[in-house]
This record gives sequence, structure tokens and C-alpha cells, in this order.
Amino acid sequence: MTHHEGHDGRSLKITRVFNAPINRVWQRWTKPDEFMCWWGPKDYTAPYAKLDVRPGGKYLASMRSPDGKEYWSTGTYREIVEPNRIVYTDSFADEYGNVVPASYYGMGANMPRELEVEVTFEDIGGKTRLTLEHCGLPEGEELENTKESWNQSFDKLEDCLS
Repeated sequence: MTHHEGHDGRSLKITRVFNAPINRVWQRWTKPDEFMCWWGPKDYTAPYAKLDVRPGGKYLASMRSPDGKEYWSTGTYREIVEPNRIVYTDSFADEYGNVVPASYYGMGANMPRELEVEVTFEDIGGKTRLTLEHCGLPEGEELENTKESWNQSFDKLEDCLS
């Protein structure tokens, strides 16, 4: 287990097995057009994603709710080990990539401005075990909403892989 420096709060950990080879799952995380297929919870679309997948590279992505509200996120890739590991920072942003507090989107003020996400990909006989760890989340509603959102996104990822 990795120790995440400087992060208070809870660590959300989700493991899923996808019926697809590791390279295909990796591409869904690293190619913008493929990322947009699954990014965001159920009934959300992902109209924009710019991914500079390299250490120090940045990403900017949006998800659009069914009522048309857009939510932007940004961060910096800290570690890339193709096709096994991605570590990046995660923050809410405006459409220009400027970090904004969660309250910008009407969410709790106790959400940190920057979180860390670690994703590992493991080949298990032609399938892929993906483990996501989202670090620094506050207890309570934000943690539960984040867990639900990731699980819904992973359901969409499964569909995008088939």
C-alpha cells in the first residue's frame, strides 16, 4: 500500500475486473476520444478531454449532467508506467483549467482543492484488474458520492470496452 504524503481524509479504493486486455483498458484512460466514452457518472456525457499523459503533463476534462450543467476537472500526472500505473492530482476546475473550490459547483466546502488518484492495471489472463485509489476525501457525503460516481463511470467503461 502506498503512503500518500500530505493527504488528510479518507482513501476510497475500488477494484474492478474488466473483460478486456490491459492495453485496451489503458487506452480508455489515456486517449481523449476513448476517455470521453466513459468519463462521468450514469447519464452524464463527457464533451471534452485533453490528456497530456506524461509525468508533469496536465489534463482537463468536463462532464455534462443530464440537465446540461458542466463540471470540469484538472490535474497533473505524477507517475506514468505504461500500461500498469497512473498517478495524478485531481481538482475541480473552470473551463480554462483554473483550479476552483468544490463550492464553485455547489458542493461541500470541506472538499480539499487537490486530491490524488492512483490507478493500477494488472493483466489477469487476458482480462484486466483495475484498482483505483482516490486519496484525501472528506468523510460522509462527498466520499459516498465519489464512490458512487466512480462505480457508475466504471459501469460505462465496461460498456465502452465491449
